[in-house]
Amino acid sequence: MKHSNKQGVYPIIKRSFDLIASLIGLLIISPIFLIIIILLKFTGEGEIFYLQERMGLNNKPFYIYKFATMLKDSANIGNKALTVRNDPRITKVGAILRMTKINELPQIINVLKGDMALIGPRPIMEKSFGNYTLNVQKIIYKNRPGITGIGSLIFRDEEILVTKYKELGKNPSQYYKDYIYPYKGALEEWYYHNCSLTVDFKILFLTFWSLVNKDSQLVFKSLKGLPAKPESLTVEGIAEL
Repeated sequence: MKHSNKQGVYPIIKRSFDLIASLIGLLIISPIFLIIIILLKFTGEGEIFYLQERMGLNNKPFYIYKFATMLKDSANIGNKALTVRNDPRITKVGAILRMTKINELPQIINVLKGDMALIGPRPIMEKSFGNYTLNVQKIIYKNRPGITGIGSLIFRDEEILVTKYKELGKNPSQYYKDYIYPYKGALEEWYYHNCSLTVDFKILFLTFWSLVNKDSQLVFKSLKGLPAKPESLTVEGIAEL
């Protein structure tokens, strides 16, 4: 069932699955939520949740929920736009949450509210949205943004790449503009034209698979027709830029 059948049963089934799965998931992980809330309350600066405006369905902004991992005034400290490994703005507990991606769990609330889906293009800030081509901007958020998706799956090592680029004395913002966003845009175009229940379930499985098999390339074998990953988006390739 391709995206051309946008008004068919696909979006209805997908939304129903998102609601049921997120409700069940929230019940299952509620003990983890409680532990993290206590940890955050009594460490760092006591902040629990972090809300940030992101681009949403049909390019309408919404506020995304995350566990707080950085200092309150982080927007005015160091590199305001990008976060790299060992960023001094990240708290000790926050570093663990970011590394394990647990900081993303509160987005289940966004799924329940209808702001997001479990699977879809990652929501980005409006100032970053302009890095996509006009064609990508027109179609990317015709699907609800997701907690995980093809872009976040393939770019699970994004922070490492940006950090490596910065260590070479180069501008990480330029790396995003010249290399990361063009490929992310190509991936999201692929998803827009190929999204289906089958593809969504594969991405969901591959997301969990990648947590225990960090270097796995199974995504390129499981999803046919994906744009090839440029060498510039590997740690080895960065050294050649």
